[in-house]
Amino acid sequence: MRILLIHSDYLEYEITSKTKIAEEIEDSLKKGRMEDCLSVFVAVEIGDDDSVIDKTFNEIEEVSKSVKTEKIFLYPYAHLSNNLAPPELAVKLLKDLEIKLKSKYEIKRAPFGYYKAFKVSCKGHPLSELSRSITSQGGGEVVSEALKAEERIKSSWYILDPSLNLIPQDKFDFKNHDSLKKLTEYEVTHSRKVDMVPPHVEYMKNLELVDYEKGSDPGNLRWYPKGVLIKRLLETQVTDSILDYGGMEVETPIMYSITHPMLSKYLNRFPARQYIVKSGADDYFLRFAACFGQYLMKHDMIISYKDLPLRLYELTRYSFRREQRGELVGLRRLRAFTMPDMHTLAPSMGDATNEFIEQFKLSMKWMDGLGLNYEVAIRFVKSFYDENRDFVERLMSLINRPVLVEMWNERPFYFVMKFEFNFVDSLNKASALSTVQIDIENTERFEIKYFDEEGKEKYPLMLHASISGAIERNLYALLETAYIESKKGKKPMLPLWLSPTQARVLPVGEEQLDYSLKILEELERSGIRVDIDDRDLRLGKKIRDAEKDWVPYIIVIGEDEIKNSTLNIRSREDSSQKNTTVEEFKNNILEIVKGKPTRPLPLPRKLSLRASFR
Repeated sequence: MRILLIHSDYLEYEITSKTKIAEEIEDSLKKGRMEDCLSVFVAVEIGDDDSVIDKTFNEIEEVSKSVKTEKIFLYPYAHLSNNLAPPELAVKLLKDLEIKLKSKYEIKRAPFGYYKAFKVSCKGHPLSELSRSITSQGGGEVVSEALKAEERIKSSWYILDPSLNLIPQDKFDFKNHDSLKKLTEYEVTHSRKVDMVPPHVEYMKNLELVDYEKGSDPGNLRWYPKGVLIKRLLETQVTDSILDYGGMEVETPIMYSITHPMLSKYLNRFPARQYIVKSGADDYFLRFAACFGQYLMKHDMIISYKDLPLRLYELTRYSFRREQRGELVGLRRLRAFTMPDMHTLAPSMGDATNEFIEQFKLSMKWMDGLGLNYEVAIRFVKSFYDENRDFVERLMSLINRPVLVEMWNERPFYFVMKFEFNFVDSLNKASALSTVQIDIENTERFEIKYFDEEGKEKYPLMLHASISGAIERNLYALLETAYIESKKGKKPMLPLWLSPTQARVLPVGEEQLDYSLKILEELERSGIRVDIDDRDLRLGKKIRDAEKDWVPYIIVIGEDEIKNSTLNIRSREDSSQKNTTVEEFKNNILEIVKGKPTRPLPLPRKLSLRASFR
């Protein structure tokens, strides 16, 4: 916040015109005058929050004592800064400052968002003109009003069982529901910080998938070839599922003007911290999802009732949220991430709940396809829950097990309900993956309309859906699952379709190398990701290295295999070992990965030609 303090004989103003961001005022405030006062010209800046109020009050108090006045005139003055906060936040902080000053001073405040003619007479003594720059305690980010509301508003926690009994969470018997208990404890205590490094971090580094990038902001990672392969396969799979469902893929910018009247209002309705970037003298925020671009696109569309439900989809590579430092760890919580994001327009609440059910099923199919265990959390505004019990019953019939419910008496956000599929990791921390929300605000805020059967314009409802959740968080869940399984005595591994190397050929000696290369080429032609350990090493060392790389199938080729035209296959999944033909092996792998996307091997096929990334 920047302030210019002028000890004045008088300050007077009169409104000349109204801007799009003007606050609503009474006629009595269209002009005003105060004599013998301290005129405080104020600009609220990006990064300002409630903590600047006390600091600004103290600065004004100090100057008012020096010039011996108890009359303060607050005057919004944007020209003091080129780093202005969103209008809603600016008005809020100005009003908060006004209220605090009223406890001690006679106060007048000029209205925000109007062009005004004004006159000021400066007294001209050495202390009559002073300026101050006040920074918030946090700085460097925008904290939305929704995020503050989330911390302020009290919610009630329940367990909803398949019989639709809503049981207070502290009265529920969690016997045989250990994972649900962990999710409940995590959510109710709201403990997000991580006190120790989760196991998936060691896995992601040792497998050369992804690593921290010291040259960037924390929460922005470097991805190695094998990690990129897994990301792209996950991205392709979720995109294909949404396109099959009827989503239309679009692409939108990653940054938007923070002073855009529609966008600035939405910023304060979403519970997230924002990155701010500069372009010349203008300020922009980095998107945290595909919402902004898709809203503006829908605003410009001509939509008929025949077009509904209308689904726009974007794979946002990347989205940005300035998460707090203590919560950043590995792949679980990042500041830059890939979010598959779909927004659906529906004409009525009945249509919206039907879409919700279908997108819920799509999310279940995604989670089950990855083999992930998950717990369900559903968040309701109480009035919506009470009015839509039939919908709740339909939803619970799909889940058929107890779920965690958070109930709000008032609506802190733009949605009336949402669900999340939560993965509980080895440290008992929960992370949301799939999610769908029913939004009742933003079509009106962004003037998104459709024409009904009678040709009249109406506002639809909107669903926000991420069928998979953040792609990086899916890999986190897979690696954590591998660790949890290893504690049960199983070898850690990834699903076959996501394994960077699906099979590795190990010639016993140099004399088997040429034949082994022919086997590799035959498997490659079938679309299998296969490499060969052609290094001059003992077989035992090659096998151990393949185990370290989590290779699902190890193919050992010695004299007997060449003589009998067979392959000796070692399976990582069950530690079995058997002899089979090339054709049988190919058919087995291709049947397992049937229907899944594929990509070529991300590294040189010969291990002797590979550089180490760590």
